[in-house]
Amino acid sequence: MKKLTSTSLLPILVPVSFAIACMTVVLPSAAKQINTDYIHVFRTSFLGILLEALPFVLVGAILSSLLHLYVSEEKLGKWIPKNPVIGILFACLLGLIFPVCECGMIPLVRRLIQKGMPLYIAIVFILSGPILNPVVYAATYMAFRLYPEMVYARMGLAFFVSASIGSMIYLTWRSNPLKLSLSRVDNTSAHTAEHRNGGRWNSIFVHAADEVFEMGKYLIIGCLLTAGIQSFVARESLTAIGAGSVSSYVFMMSFAFVLSLCSTSDAFVASTFLHSFSGGSLLAFLVLGPMLDFKNMLMLLSVFKTKFVFYLAFLICALVFIGSVLTGGIFL
Repeated sequence: MKKLTSTSLLPILVPVSFAIACMTVVLPSAAKQINTDYIHVFRTSFLGILLEALPFVLVGAILSSLLHLYVSEEKLGKWIPKNPVIGILFACLLGLIFPVCECGMIPLVRRLIQKGMPLYIAIVFILSGPILNPVVYAATYMAFRLYPEMVYARMGLAFFVSASIGSMIYLTWRSNPLKLSLSRVDNTSAHTAEHRNGGRWNSIFVHAADEVFEMGKYLIIGCLLTAGIQSFVARESLTAIGAGSVSSYVFMMSFAFVLSLCSTSDAFVASTFLHSFSGGSLLAFLVLGPMLDFKNMLMLLSVFKTKFVFYLAFLICALVFIGSVLTGGIFL
């Protein structure tokens, strides 16, 4: 290997030194022109979103590790119904047993698919679990206690969208959607890790740490971009854009995608728009966000093939839009 000398590094060191000198002159004056209020809001928003989502990522990673080490393919096969209709209903009710937020769903569901869970059941669980659980029901009821129809509409539409997408995937998608590097997981690695690292409990935490670090980079990128939009875009301007009858739905769905709020707290954000937006558009916000948001999509892309993720995103957006318009016009 050729050794680096001071002469060979000179073409790099000269421009880098010049850039550093310029930054030391420009940055202090530029920093004085920045409104520190925006920086404070950005920092608070970023930490709030990250700290809100991180516990659920940890829960999902630990559950994934427990499944990896203690649940065999034979056991999982006995639990999963063979009938697709019953299987979809089973997946919708899994959220009552595993009340995991959407941030922790992806590592958990990836492990379930690797263990042999059919794709359509796993996708129904990933969509319905963050909404159809007692924690989210209670949070939505508290946020809309003067408007209880919204609570029932959210649960009903989430069930309809999840079951419909599960049926469509069962009928239309046959290939393995997991990325190649993730689909070739050796199920004996758990036993190897157990002997190498000194016991199953140690293996659980090592495996969970790997899951968290793998998903964490996508979570942080999503939190950074979401906090930037929350900090530097005025809410009054966003409300004015969504004043139309159709554009309000598009706006609130886009708003849910960008904000990337946790399903246990998004109802409190939606309730602040109760007097500015129609009930149907708020319903679209409440259903789309837990199923598909920015940070969640980044994590989906890290696990599933791009073609499948965009196919799933199209189905979610189309069914949420149609369902929220119809539900809003009839019930809300």
